[in-house]
Amino acid sequence: MHPCVGVDVSKHHLDWTFGEDGPVERVLNTPAGIRRLVERARRDEPSLFVVESTGGYERKLIVALHEAGLPVVLVNPWRVRRFGEGLGRLAKTDPIDARLLALYGERAQPPRRPLPGARARGMADLIARRRQLVMFVVAEKSRLENASAWVQRDIASLVAVVERRIAKLDTRIDAAIAEDPEQHETREILESTPCVGAGVARALIVDLPELGSLSRREIASLVGLAPYSRDSGRKSGIRRIRGGRPGPRTALYLAAMNGARFNPVLKALYLRLRASGKPAKLAFVALARKLLTLLNAMVRDRSPWREITA
Repeated sequence: MHPCVGVDVSKHHLDWTFGEDGPVERVLNTPAGIRRLVERARRDEPSLFVVESTGGYERKLIVALHEAGLPVVLVNPWRVRRFGEGLGRLAKTDPIDARLLALYGERAQPPRRPLPGARARGMADLIARRRQLVMFVVAEKSRLENASAWVQRDIASLVAVVERRIAKLDTRIDAAIAEDPEQHETREILESTPCVGAGVARALIVDLPELGSLSRREIASLVGLAPYSRDSGRKSGIRRIRGGRPGPRTALYLAAMNGARFNPVLKALYLRLRASGKPAKLAFVALARKLLTLLNAMVRDRSPWREITA
């Protein structure tokens, strides 16, 4: 079996090694440097390229490897760091990180997921930008209460401008979804669910393309709505969710809060959980997980809400 290639990504450089014990080479994180890395590594026929997610600096490398037909997986830096600490490797430099990534690929065998196409990546950028602007509006509105009259007017004026930008992004995203027959149908299926509006549907279509193709346990783990055990000996700890994709998880949580009032299935579950003494936040997480399970089945079977709940 051929070794894995670990690639540590920074803004200016790519440090990579063929296997844990191989020499670490450095190239510039530029199109020319990426071509050099791909051409050099391809001759050794690696089993897998292991690359950390680094806020977008890895994107050009991932696309180049995919277009070259080379196997690549994007991994969570937190998991790799915990893996290294478990081995007693506490030092951190770019060469050390590259070797650790190669070892992580060989030992953990992280699952490969298909790379989204250029259109899907563009839509993901629009959703991410929309999320940034919404957070900006929320932050500005939170300053209104204690602001002077002039500042309040300034905030209101700025918020109005940003909200118009959000509306333009919504129009652009909706148009892109409408151009794809399958995504258009998926959106109609999702929005047939009481408490799932246009915003939640957009987030799930763009940020969770695996919806409908995974089991209920797999999709819950991917989103970060699967509770993990914390038991030891006779002690039974509180189950907690962790990790996953924050965009879809936030959208589902907000939809669950709405569903506790307007969705008959989720409302019944919410009342049952609260009657049994569960805190509201825990109940909303359970509702979000239940909603995700239902939506996953609906998209898989191409069935709207009325059919799956009949």
